[in-house]
Amino acid sequence: MMRAALITALAMATPAVAQQSFAAPDGCTGKLTVQHRGCVMVNVWTCEADAAGDQWIALIGQNGVFSVQRVDDQFQWMESYKVTGNETLQVPAADPASLDELFATGLDTWDFTLDTDDGPERHVGFDMLTGETFVIGNETLLETEFQGRTLDVDGNEIYAGSGRQFVSEKHRLFFLGQAWDDENPEQVRDSSPVDFIYPGEAGFFVNQPRYECNVIESGFRP
Repeated sequence: MMRAALITALAMATPAVAQQSFAAPDGCTGKLTVQHRGCVMVNVWTCEADAAGDQWIALIGQNGVFSVQRVDDQFQWMESYKVTGNETLQVPAADPASLDELFATGLDTWDFTLDTDDGPERHVGFDMLTGETFVIGNETLLETEFQGRTLDVDGNEIYAGSGRQFVSEKHRLFFLGQAWDDENPEQVRDSSPVDFIYPGEAGFFVNQPRYECNVIESGFRP
C-alpha cells in the first residue's frame, strides 16, 4: 500500500496540480515542510506502521515530486522511490551512516550498498561537522562538509561529489545545502533551506517550491 501511494504521488505531483496540498499516505502524519533555494522543497512525514524513528521525505521540484525516501533514526537511506528508479539498502551495511557518531565525534564515515533497478551501487564517503551553527527562523542547524563516491558492482566510479549541508539534532535529518561534482567544483548548486513550516502554518504540505523557480531547476544527488 505504501509503495503504491508513493508511486501515485510521483505521477500526480505535476505543475497541473501545483496549487493543491500534498497528502501523506493513509496511516501517516505530516510533520514538516521545508522550502529551499534552487526551486526545491521537502515534505516530511511519519507512519504508524514503521519502526520508531523512521521518517519519509518527499523532494519536490518545479516539475513535481522527483524522489520519496524512507530514512531511519540514523539517516540511513532504507528505501527510495524516484523518477529515475527505485533503491533499497542492503543491510547490514559495511559501515552504516550514523547520526549518533556524527553528533558525538564530529565525523561519520559510511560505506553502504543500494540495490537499484540497474544493479547494486556502492556509496562511500563521510559527513563532518564544520563547527558552524546557523539559525533559520527558529531552527538551529549544524553545518557539515561531505564527500561521497558512487561505485558500480565492478568498483568503477560512477559519480563523485562534495559539498556542505545542514543537519538538525532536533529533527535528526539532513537538509540540502551547497553541492558540486568533483570534476567541476566551480559549478556549485545552492539548495540551502529558507523556511521551516509546521502543521497549521501557511504553506505546510504544499507541493510547489517557492524560491528561485523559473530561474533554475535544481536536481538532487544524495
